[in-house]
Amino acid sequence: MSTGHLKSERKALVLGGSKGLGFGVAQALAVRGVEVGIVGRGEETLATARGGLRESGIQAHSFGCDLFDQASVRDMLGEATRQMGHADIVLLNGGGPPPFPASQFEPTVWIEQFQAMVLHQIMIATHFLPEMRKRGFGRIIVVSSTSVREPIGGLTASNSLRASLAGWAKTLASEVAADGVTVNLVLPGRFATERTTYFDRMDAVDRGVDPSVIAAESQAEIPIRRYGTPSEFGAVVSFLASEQAAYVTGVALPVDGGLTRSML
Repeated sequence: MSTGHLKSERKALVLGGSKGLGFGVAQALAVRGVEVGIVGRGEETLATARGGLRESGIQAHSFGCDLFDQASVRDMLGEATRQMGHADIVLLNGGGPPPFPASQFEPTVWIEQFQAMVLHQIMIATHFLPEMRKRGFGRIIVVSSTSVREPIGGLTASNSLRASLAGWAKTLASEVAADGVTVNLVLPGRFATERTTYFDRMDAVDRGVDPSVIAAESQAEIPIRRYGTPSEFGAVVSFLASEQAAYVTGVALPVDGGLTRSML
C-alpha cells in the first residue's frame, strides 16, 4: 500500500504515541515531514520516544496526559495548542479496559472507562475540529479494535465502549466531509506489542505453559500466520492521513492479517 503524500507543514497529535501502535504511527507520520506531538502518561517513556524521533531530524513534541482525568486532558490540550498551534491530524488511541463478564456490573468501572475511552477522546478531537474545518483539511483517525465487528469474549467494556466511539465517528464523518475533514476507524488485530505480550503471558500462566506456546497458537489463527508490526500499522494510518485518502471517510478498516471473518 502506498502511504500517500503528506505536506511537510502538516501537524499531528498522536495519543498513545510513546510506544506500541501509537509510536508506529508517530514514526510513519514523522518520516514524511509531519510535525508530531505524542501524548502519553509516562514522562520517561515520552522523553525516550521524543528523543528517538528528534534524532531522525523530526520536529517532535511530547505531552503528558491521563485520559481518566479531565483536568489533565484540558491541560494537555492547552499545552499542545500553545506549542503546535493546531493539529491537522488527530489519532485517538487509548489503552483497553480490564476484562470482565457482561453479567458483572460495577458502575464506577463503567463511568471511568467511558470517560477515558469515549468522552475525553471526543473532547480532544472536537478541540481541534473547528480549525480543521476552517483550513479545509483534517484527519481524525480512531484506533479501535476488531471487536467492533466481532465482540471478543470477556472484553465487555472494550466491546461496548469502542462501539460507542465508532457510532460517534461515523456520525461526525458525514457532518464534516464537505469541509475536507475525514473521520475513519482502524481496527487492529493482534500486533507484536507489550499489550499482546501481556495477554499471552496471562494465558500462559492460566494454562501452565510457556508464553511461546500461546503466541504460536494465537498466530496460527491469523491467516498471515504472524503478529503485525507497529510500522505496518503506522503505514496504514499514514495513508488515511494523506491527501490521497481524501475520498475515504466513515469507514472501519481492519488491519489484522485477515483474522476478522466478516466483510461488513
